[in-house]
Amino acid sequence: MAINNPFAAYQQTSVYTAAPEELTLMLYNGCLRFIKLAKQAMKQKNPEAKNENIVKAQNIIQELSLTLNREIEISEQMSSIYDYIRRRLIEANVQNNEGFLDEAEKLVTDFRDTWKQAMQTERKNNHGTGGLA
Repeated sequence: MAINNPFAAYQQTSVYTAAPEELTLMLYNGCLRFIKLAKQAMKQKNPEAKNENIVKAQNIIQELSLTLNREIEISEQMSSIYDYIRRRLIEANVQNNEGFLDEAEKLVTDFRDTWKQAMQTERKNNHGTGGLA
């Protein structure tokens, strides 16, 4: 199937050519985007858009949890936090509670920022540069 939208083609190529650590960063950013969209939909009293975006955020959290390397000790702790985030997203959806979305957003932001810092440290150690594109 050909993609006629140049931006969509660029996005698709970005995903297909990204390194695994960059894909994880993209997932965190996508999750944050969907949480923000859900909050907007909640304020606009649009339950369909709210639900759609919360479900997308939940799916990303589920994917992040499923892809944890269980041989690494910290993975169990991360899995527990991912489960907590997923439950907060569900509660936000059912109870129409923006505070729960705020809490999930903060936790995902912390994960994203820590991941980004780890990527920068790894790149600096391996390549002598710490910048991210």
